[in-house]
Amino acid sequence: MVKFAILAQVTAKAGKESAVEEFLKSALELANQEAGTTVWFAIKLSSSRFGIFDAFPDEASREAHLAGPIAAALMANATELLAEPPIIEKADVLAAKLTKQ
Repeated sequence: MVKFAILAQVTAKAGKESAVEEFLKSALELANQEAGTTVWFAIKLSSSRFGIFDAFPDEASREAHLAGPIAAALMANATELLAEPPIIEKADVLAAKLTKQ
C-alpha cells in the first residue's frame, strides 16, 4: 500500500512550455525503473503549469526518488526551462485506489 507521496509543481518559462511537457513525458522511462515508485503521474495544470504526483510504500523509497535521476534532471534543466524554482511538497496518502491494468 502507498503511504507516502510527493506533489511537485513547476511553471515553465514563456516559450518553454512544450519543452517542459516533453521533459515530463520523457521522465516516465526513468520512473518505470524505480522499484519503490508505486505510482507516477506527470500532469498539465494550465498552459504553463505542470506537476508530478508520485507515491511510495515507505519513506526510504520516497527519499530515493527525491535523490534520483528525475529530480537531478529537473534541477539540471531548471534555469533553462522554469520561470521559478519547483515547489516540491511531501504528502501522506490517506486513501488510495490502485487498479492493475
